[in-house]
Amino acid sequence: MSDDLDVRTGRRCVFAMHAHLVFVTKYRHRVFADRHLTRLEEIMRAVCADFEAELVEFNGEADHVHLLVNFPPKVAVSRLVNSLKGVSSRRMRQEFPDLVRHYWRAQRLWSGSYFAGSVGGAPLDVLRRYIEQQARPV
Repeated sequence: MSDDLDVRTGRRCVFAMHAHLVFVTKYRHRVFADRHLTRLEEIMRAVCADFEAELVEFNGEADHVHLLVNFPPKVAVSRLVNSLKGVSSRRMRQEFPDLVRHYWRAQRLWSGSYFAGSVGGAPLDVLRRYIEQQARPV
């Protein structure tokens, strides 16, 4: 198989599961500079490692971040997101006291919601046709 697919193996499975995650700051405040995003990437990479997941790509702007995460099937996306947002919020507050002024009202860095989209593999219409063309026994 090609290395481009990021196919991983577990004890009883072979998988290639990727999610595109987007986290937005509370009240869409523009709080991040380059140094914040650099540290956020390090923090989120460590959290992913704790879940046996891999942070494939990370980038962001002043008010949101994008992550591409390769994760094993035993990991619930909601639990991974909870940890990513909770740990990063706590550590950023500790390490960057200048961010506290953005917390004055909500006492949290991230909005309560997030975007998660599955990515990779064939487009849905190709997959649908493949499944439809399977030789079903009579």
